[in-house]
Amino acid sequence: MPQRAPLLSTILADNGGRVMLGLLLGAAVLVPVLNLLVPDVSFFHVPTYVVALMGKYLAFALLALSVDLIWGYAGILSLGHGAFFALGGYAMGMYLMRQIGDRGVYGHPELPDFMVFLNWQELPWFWYGFDAFPFAAAMVLLAPSALALVFGWFAFRSRVTGVYFSIITQAMTYALLLGFFRNDTGFGGNNGLTDFKDILGFDIQADGTRAALFSVSALAVAGGYLLCRLIVVSRLGRVLIAIRDAESRTRFLGYRVEHYKLFVFVVSAMLAGVAGALYVPQVGIINPSEFAPAGSIEIVVWVAIGGRGSLHGAVLGAILVNYAKTYFTGALPDAWLYALGALFIAVTIFLPRGIVGTLPALGSGGKGGIKPEKLMLRRRAEDTP
Repeated sequence: MPQRAPLLSTILADNGGRVMLGLLLGAAVLVPVLNLLVPDVSFFHVPTYVVALMGKYLAFALLALSVDLIWGYAGILSLGHGAFFALGGYAMGMYLMRQIGDRGVYGHPELPDFMVFLNWQELPWFWYGFDAFPFAAAMVLLAPSALALVFGWFAFRSRVTGVYFSIITQAMTYALLLGFFRNDTGFGGNNGLTDFKDILGFDIQADGTRAALFSVSALAVAGGYLLCRLIVVSRLGRVLIAIRDAESRTRFLGYRVEHYKLFVFVVSAMLAGVAGALYVPQVGIINPSEFAPAGSIEIVVWVAIGGRGSLHGAVLGAILVNYAKTYFTGALPDAWLYALGALFIAVTIFLPRGIVGTLPALGSGGKGGIKPEKLMLRRRAEDTP
């Protein structure tokens, strides 16, 4: 039997992924140094607002990774992943609100300002525990994964696939949007949660805290990438690719397709929740607009532009598109949406495999990208005595 390559070598076999990991780890160290230790007058100084902006891009990159995991490798096109992102963000926002204490506008030691304004007399039961960071961190993972588990179990068990699955995910996130907009649900209504003061006892506006959040975001993207690679290069990943390419045939071979799809859907939701939790302290607000269906569609655009089914392409697409959005919303605020639509159409027509899939230098293994079916045949040969 042929010798199987070590697991770590297999995970890091993607040249583009190795480059991305090196850049992320380098940025996690270098950017805080340039922000905190280099004088403001220096050309190499990175302003704090740029650090926060790049941290937001990295949160979006992790969100794009979560979508690419299910769309690029399992063929599950979710147009509701903004819901999981927002739930993770709200879990972190609730923790940050509890840290305000009596420093709010109304000075109430326990109730957030919006509850005092709405004449709430006591803290709702679902806010209990959010004064502790470990509980909030657990909810960042549990809230999105619980929703994905319940929603996915019913959808995959009923064999809802393709465009029908995409439509019901849109309906899911829109229903949550309407629910969180209500003042009586206890999540701040249309204003959401904001005016955060501290995180883990540190001033959330301080330069050091901003730099630390950036580093954590970079490490989270690196960790999310490694987790996704671990899944897609394993036997589980081969089954997922088979489900993507021929779901009925895979089911006829005896695989419980719904179990595989449910597992990867829940993992993807957890990654999206972590992305939301990283996003909120860096932008300073979370509100129901994060549930907007248009936002979930935009995530798919990031992945398609970067390169579906490549992981590091999703990261590249998220960063490039959001940088362009930042630039054009300032330079051409009325034309940004048209530019995004034109970009998506152009990529679909001229770069159907996305940026990474079209550039051989960034393809898997440095060989212009190995098609999944060829990769499966190669590994099947390795498994054969």
